[in-house]
Amino acid sequence: MQEPLALTRLLNHLFGGVIASLLHLLGIHPVDPALPITNEFAIELVVVAGLVTFFAIVRATLSVDKPGPAQQIAEMIYEFTGSLGDQIIGHGSEKYQAYVTIIFLFVLTNNLAGLIPGIPTPTASAVVPLGLAIPTFLYYNFQGFRANGPGYVKQFLGPIWWMSWLLLPIETVSHLARIMSLTIRLYANMFASDMLTLGFFSLIPLGVPSVFLGLHVFVSIIQAFIFMLLSMIYLSLATAHEH
Repeated sequence: MQEPLALTRLLNHLFGGVIASLLHLLGIHPVDPALPITNEFAIELVVVAGLVTFFAIVRATLSVDKPGPAQQIAEMIYEFTGSLGDQIIGHGSEKYQAYVTIIFLFVLTNNLAGLIPGIPTPTASAVVPLGLAIPTFLYYNFQGFRANGPGYVKQFLGPIWWMSWLLLPIETVSHLARIMSLTIRLYANMFASDMLTLGFFSLIPLGVPSVFLGLHVFVSIIQAFIFMLLSMIYLSLATAHEH
């Protein structure tokens, strides 16, 4: 079991009793009942606070004539996700840009958190990618119903009406499998990257492990991009109109 961080101990001291009671009501039993708030959750809270602070700074310092560094970074991110959304989702992609952008930034920041000595990578814990995959699944299906109404169900029935009885369970399982796909892809890659880096640091503490830290950065960026890309693809398929 990991040694709890100072922030984790503080959060458990302040809110541990309430969280433990809530988990008990839901029938969930934490690994350590005395510490229901884990290191990964504490780091996620820090990431959320950091992202909220960043966008608050951007909003407070908006300027047409003299954009600050925070605004320039935000504009680069906006143009990147916006252009990608136009290519994949097409017309109307700006409606979904906020969600896919924050998913990208949240996953990326959590992936990179593991580079800090003594800080675990939250996304290397399976529950964190699962906690991102489930709302993504709910979000794209909600947007599918919002864009197509009851006609969205036709996507699960296939193009041939008399085959719908067979295609409906197949398509339903296929969509549910996307939760597992998003979860395992992110979790497995970040867990493997962490273990590889840790292994080489244990064997060769100087020089060589820096290469694997660079590899961790590369994997972190790629996995955040893939998670966002798949979210866009699922949105594109869900919101497509029948022609």
